[in-house]
Amino acid sequence: MLVLPFPMIDPVLVEIGPVPIRWYALAYIAGLALGWACARRLVAADGLWSATPRPSPASLDDLLVYVALGVIIGGRLGHVLFYERAFYFAHPEEIVKTWKGGMAFHGGLIGAIVGMSVFALREKVLALTVSDICATVAPIGIFFGRLANFIKPEMWGRPSDVPWAMVFPGAGDVARHPSQLYEAGLEGLALFLVLAVAARRGALKRPGLATGLFGVGYGAARIASEFFREPDPVSEALGDGLTMGMALSAPMVLVGAALVAFALRPQRVAA
Repeated sequence: MLVLPFPMIDPVLVEIGPVPIRWYALAYIAGLALGWACARRLVAADGLWSATPRPSPASLDDLLVYVALGVIIGGRLGHVLFYERAFYFAHPEEIVKTWKGGMAFHGGLIGAIVGMSVFALREKVLALTVSDICATVAPIGIFFGRLANFIKPEMWGRPSDVPWAMVFPGAGDVARHPSQLYEAGLEGLALFLVLAVAARRGALKRPGLATGLFGVGYGAARIASEFFREPDPVSEALGDGLTMGMALSAPMVLVGAALVAFALRPQRVAA
């Protein structure tokens, strides 16, 4: 069987004195920075918004801080509580060691929602408008995050004999799906393109529409990817083929669909 060799990439990009700069951290920084830059362009484009009130481009500097803190704190706590509660409760000193990996998307999402809500209250704009901005650019960060999962490597796929299967270090001698790349493509690149097209066609004029599309798109993509991703038998497998990722993503699809229906009501269209 043909198996692609795993590209052995040093997880440390460069060391500056005693400080290692890791690909994992760089991916989060790149995702947040590029998302922030894209968000500034979105709010500066009057034609995408019509009369819908929105925050100023300058205020997004503060939004970046709120969302970044929410993603990091929420993502780490989500991993601790959703996936490895027993281990971290027994070794609480390991919780702060984020450089070892272990971030949960759904926990980061909850943290980001808290940050966005605080920002919306401060700026006196609709929370849905703020979430629409973040939802439109969020796939950029997801894309880089999944690439970081691949480089580390972690969250590899189930055993497979497809021509592009890989043997991952630490996962035994079995060839597996590079599921991190599937997720980067679906949850990151494809979802970003869908939301970019939606924004250009007026989605941002209907508060909640972009957020709903993100919820449906990410949830569906994550559920599909879980069929190829190897679940941890202790922390992720829930039985009968169901995984924690599926269980946490299904409500996103339902809530997202409800938001889309709500936003598309005729009275929600901005004048």
